[in-house]
Amino acid sequence: MRAEIVAVGTELLLGQNVDTNSGWIAQRLAESGIDCTHQVRVGDNVDRIADTLRIALSRADAAILTGGLGPTQDDLTREAIAKVAGVQLERDPDVMADIEAIFARRSRHMTESNRRQADVPVGATVIAQRLGTAPGLICPVGDQVVYALPGVPEEMKEMVVRAVLPDLRARSGETAVIASRVLRTWGLGESGLAELVAPRVDALEGGPPGAPTIAFLASGMEGIKVRVTVKTPDAASATAALDREEAALRELIGEGVFGTDEETMEQVVGELLTDRGLRLGLAESFTGGLIAARIVGVPGASRWFTGSVVAYDASVKRHILGVPDGPVVSAQAAVAMADGACRALGTDVALSTTGVAGPDPEEGLAPGTCFAGIALPGRTTEAVTLRLLGNRLQIREIATITALDTLRRRLLKLG
Repeated sequence: MRAEIVAVGTELLLGQNVDTNSGWIAQRLAESGIDCTHQVRVGDNVDRIADTLRIALSRADAAILTGGLGPTQDDLTREAIAKVAGVQLERDPDVMADIEAIFARRSRHMTESNRRQADVPVGATVIAQRLGTAPGLICPVGDQVVYALPGVPEEMKEMVVRAVLPDLRARSGETAVIASRVLRTWGLGESGLAELVAPRVDALEGGPPGAPTIAFLASGMEGIKVRVTVKTPDAASATAALDREEAALRELIGEGVFGTDEETMEQVVGELLTDRGLRLGLAESFTGGLIAARIVGVPGASRWFTGSVVAYDASVKRHILGVPDGPVVSAQAAVAMADGACRALGTDVALSTTGVAGPDPEEGLAPGTCFAGIALPGRTTEAVTLRLLGNRLQIREIATITALDTLRRRLLKLG
């Protein structure tokens, strides 16, 4: 069973509203084993909606439309579906009674335009509205089916769960689950990562039907994601297949994988510190508290994070952190800042950052030149040199996650 999602609304094309409905529906389809082949947006024009629907039905078994079911003149989804199905619209007296009752309960005047929401293509089944006024529709078109749902997310979601998914599963005649897992990586370029994973991709391409698939998702300041997708008869077998594939990919990528799905770098660092009974302190210069801000966003961070010294001015670095005379953007300064953070904050572990965010050079160093200091128990404090590209904000954000990643890799080696 293949389905296509069509989001209706000129406001989506103008960028005035963001289409979150399609992504949510696609996730629910995957959970039910329904393949989502395309997602399309179209404006409020009856001919264009009808053309888009015809194209959707030319390549899918079902089309799910959201939006365009309201009472105003630009709500044209019902008319477009009737046009494609080759039927007329009829005013449904039961739907009309429901709409009138809704307005009566709310003590609101119902305008004549609201009656349009009771117009139903001949042969369609109405999905009763429980949260708003616009009912949904299940419309047969030959051997295929069109679902029309309100654009209001809460109303749409309720109808998908209650009516659309059960109907799709019944029509498909099969039980399946489509599941995905995302491996999150940092420190590898897209081409380099693809080269590492190539043996696994090649093996799967020559595998049996239904073998897992691998895709790469670049996500800017959060690294490159490797997504594994499987389609199996049930959730348990999907989890087992994803576990096997994750193990194989981790073997190829190694420490480049820092987490899965929604795990963040700071969450993973926190887990490593907790497992080792260690607490972290920070000394930030040009990152200006960005690392601390990410960390305090993790629930329970107080168990492993003590605090941060934001030492932007050179005098603060010297007087509070004990940075000696000389350049304050250097490996030596980063080491002194990390040691100073351990002393000032009473921690076992410290991470420091100092660098040039730009746009101009500083102390003879080009923008993007950064140093991260790492102090660990029983180890000599070290500094790592980073050479980053981007504008001022990008350099600071990349330095933030790269410094955390550097600490993560050192903690892994502590055992």
